[in-house]
Amino acid sequence: MRFEELPTREAEGAVLAHKHRLRPGETLKKGRILSAADCDALLFAGVDRVTVARLDPGDLTEDEAARRVAEAAAGAHVELTPATTGRANAFAKARGVLVTTRDRVDAVNLVDEAITIATLPPHSVVEVGAMVFTVKIIPFAVPEGTVAKACDRARETGPLVTIAPLRPKRAGLLSTTLPGVPDEVYARGAKSQEQRMAYLGGSITRELRVPHETKAIAAGIDAFLRDGVDLILVLAASAIVDRDDVVPSAIRAVGGAVDHLGMPVDPGNLLLLGHKDKTPIVGVPGCARSLRPSGFDWILERLVADVPVTRDDVMRMGAGGLLAEIPGRPEARNTASFEPDRPTPMPAKSTSRIAAVILAAGLSRRMGGPNKLLATIDGVPMIARVADAFLASKARPILVVVGHQADDVRAALSGRPVRFVENPDFEEGLGASLRAGIEALGEGIDGALVGLGDMPGLSAGPIDALIDAFDPAGPATIVVPVHDRKRGHPVLWSARHFPEMRKLGGDVGARALLERHADAVLAIPIDDAAVHLDVDTPEMLAAALAQAGAKESVSLSAAPSDDKDPRTD
Repeated sequence: MRFEELPTREAEGAVLAHKHRLRPGETLKKGRILSAADCDALLFAGVDRVTVARLDPGDLTEDEAARRVAEAAAGAHVELTPATTGRANAFAKARGVLVTTRDRVDAVNLVDEAITIATLPPHSVVEVGAMVFTVKIIPFAVPEGTVAKACDRARETGPLVTIAPLRPKRAGLLSTTLPGVPDEVYARGAKSQEQRMAYLGGSITRELRVPHETKAIAAGIDAFLRDGVDLILVLAASAIVDRDDVVPSAIRAVGGAVDHLGMPVDPGNLLLLGHKDKTPIVGVPGCARSLRPSGFDWILERLVADVPVTRDDVMRMGAGGLLAEIPGRPEARNTASFEPDRPTPMPAKSTSRIAAVILAAGLSRRMGGPNKLLATIDGVPMIARVADAFLASKARPILVVVGHQADDVRAALSGRPVRFVENPDFEEGLGASLRAGIEALGEGIDGALVGLGDMPGLSAGPIDALIDAFDPAGPATIVVPVHDRKRGHPVLWSARHFPEMRKLGGDVGARALLERHADAVLAIPIDDAAVHLDVDTPEMLAAALAQAGAKESVSLSAAPSDDKDPRTD
């Protein structure tokens, strides 16, 4: 391919390198093969010379090159769109695990700078319709031999990218018990595995609880093998720390094999992978009692999709294997060893779209007259301090639900880029305001933070911590901040709960939903007492500011409130 500037009269048949606007509403786009009429139109517009690309013999156009590479890369359950502007996109036709390897993707990209392919991370769980890879040709043409080499790399050991569909697996859960451990611990762990399997389209057919002893565990495994389950999960009361520990010993006792113990993924290090005949047996690490993603999820997803997991596969999971910290970890990672001048690593930026709904419609009845949201702290209204915390965070858009003294609340937030939602039923209580806020959310929202307008000490840090911890595709659908073992606000709700929240009314807030979905709650430790310091009375306002270490002057407006019903604070 030759890239050159030519007189416009000589450019017929060449590829236009840059777009040209001929007249309002009429543009010749780059990549267009110029016709005689195009050249005449350019000349009429005063363009005497143009930059073009001319294909050499044996060159393929960008669209043809993209099509060929994409077709070579696409495997089972992958659908391609027609190539255009040198790009061909591929989408999942089935819900499943994306199967590829970084080495093979690199091999295609290393053929030539003209040809690029980008995929989702290997072994991601993808939904139907998700884009799984894209091929982009950088120049307007590529030699056919170069394209052929890239295609050979893409199909060298089979198609580069395939989707392994999730199968409706039947799993048996074996929980081992130790004296003194409350039943609720076992129940919580079992519930987490039930939710994991349901998320992947499978189920836990039965749970057995046996003493943490080799013979009892072996008997439980044997019972599940006789049941004909597809997968056996062993959730031990004590971590598996050696190949001769009780769980691996039990696997060998039934004639099974221990394939691998441990994995370079944290949380999830103490995972065991074994099998008996064709039935996988997984020693589940203790971190999996939480729904927070761990190395166990990486293994389970592959097994449910019938993607083989070998000893080498597990040992190659270290790159990217340092996952987010899990709440309640007995021995949390020690960050004290960081040098004082070395910044603590920031969490990965969230790619989900999280809105915020600030409830600011209440009557402030317990404040004794004034509207607490208009109380000024160092001259700034309380509601404005709360809104500023959300505006400094990653949450967008910010909705403020107003009702009581709505005009005054709007005025207190004047100039701030927030959206106001009117709740005509604000006197009914908190539930009505929450319903109004959720109903006002537009399309494309993955989740919503529900915040209270009377938390003057709130800052952006805790808000962003909740957003960073949230995975819209994961099993944990509610994220709450916890300080000193006490839950606080705001609470992040997955869009999966929006239909329920739109049915709320009166003074029934989201607490009932929290209790109903307790097993889907992800608790995030927050080192800030402000997450559970809200204000209902003048005394509470002073106490909250004192506890937060604030030294602001406080002024309460004298706006009257004649309703004495205390239920809607």
